[in-house]
Amino acid sequence: MTPPQMSDYPEGIEPKGQLALRTLAMPADANPSGDIFGGWMMAQMDIAGGVTAEVRSKGRVATVAVDGFTFHEPVFVGDVLCCYADIQRVGTTSVTIMVEAWVLRRRESKHRIKVTEGLFTFVAIDDDGNKRAVPPED
Repeated sequence: MTPPQMSDYPEGIEPKGQLALRTLAMPADANPSGDIFGGWMMAQMDIAGGVTAEVRSKGRVATVAVDGFTFHEPVFVGDVLCCYADIQRVGTTSVTIMVEAWVLRRRESKHRIKVTEGLFTFVAIDDDGNKRAVPPED
């Protein structure tokens, strides 16, 4: 299967969820060709999902699963990585969040480009690291 190309995301397509993290891709995050490591992007997305899960669960969380990770486009040094988090499911002790990563290219900052997404599941934990219930929404 061929990965989607930039033309597959026409202008007007918007990220799903709320902006949870924005950061600049730096040279230390790249290989010698200037392509940002996928692991760095996954870490940023995990942070974005974790912040969202902590707010929803009103406390500490831990990542327990990442499903369906797909890279659509490369990220380059100087790109601004924007991670959007959309809560998909709230269980008894867990929160599942779709995290989309979009970039603003340094010279093309008018349009966002979707570069990857992944489904993250977090479990709510207490101070001792044991599972705890996710409280109902306010």
